[in-house]
Amino acid sequence: MSVKNSMTSDFLHSAYAGESMAHMRYLIWADVAEKEGFKNVSRLFKAIAAAEQVHATNHFRTIDGETQGAAVTANGVFGYNSTEENLKGAIQGELGEVEQMYPVYLNAAKFQNEPEAQRSFHGALEAEKQHAALFQQALDAVKQGKDADFGTIYICPVCGYTVVGDAPEKCPVCGASRETFLKF
Repeated sequence: MSVKNSMTSDFLHSAYAGESMAHMRYLIWADVAEKEGFKNVSRLFKAIAAAEQVHATNHFRTIDGETQGAAVTANGVFGYNSTEENLKGAIQGELGEVEQMYPVYLNAAKFQNEPEAQRSFHGALEAEKQHAALFQQALDAVKQGKDADFGTIYICPVCGYTVVGDAPEKCPVCGASRETFLKF
C-alpha cells in the first residue's frame, strides 16, 4: 500500500466512494437537466462528473496495494428530482466536502506525512470550491426559469481543476498544461 497509515487509508477509501457516487449522480442529473431544457446545466453536470472521476481515480491510485474489499462510509445526496432540487443537492454535497470532509482528510494526511494522499486531497478540495460556485450560478439561473449561461468548461485531467472560459496556460493546482484539459 502506498499509504502507511490506516486512518489516511480509510479517508482515501471514503473519498473514493464519495467521488464515485458524485460522478454517477451528476451524470444522472445531467439527463434530468437535459430533459427539462437546461442544456448548459446538463453540460455543467457532465463536466463536473468528469472532474469527480478524476478525483476518484486519484484517490484509488493513491490507495494502491492489495486487491481487497473495504467497507466505506461516504456521504452523498440521494434523490432524483427537478433540476432545481438536484442543483441544491449538488451544492450541499460540494460544500460538505469543502467545509468539512477534505480539510479534515488533508490535515490528517499532512499530520501522518502522506504526501500522495495530500496531493490527492488538495486537488479535490480546490476543485470542489469551484464546483460549489458553478452550481450556485446554475441554480440562480434555473430559479429564474433560465438555462445557465456558461462558456466552455475545462477540466484538468490530473487534479480536476475546473474553469469556465479559457483554460489557463498551466493548471494553478497541479501544473498540467492547457493542452491536456478536457473541454465541455
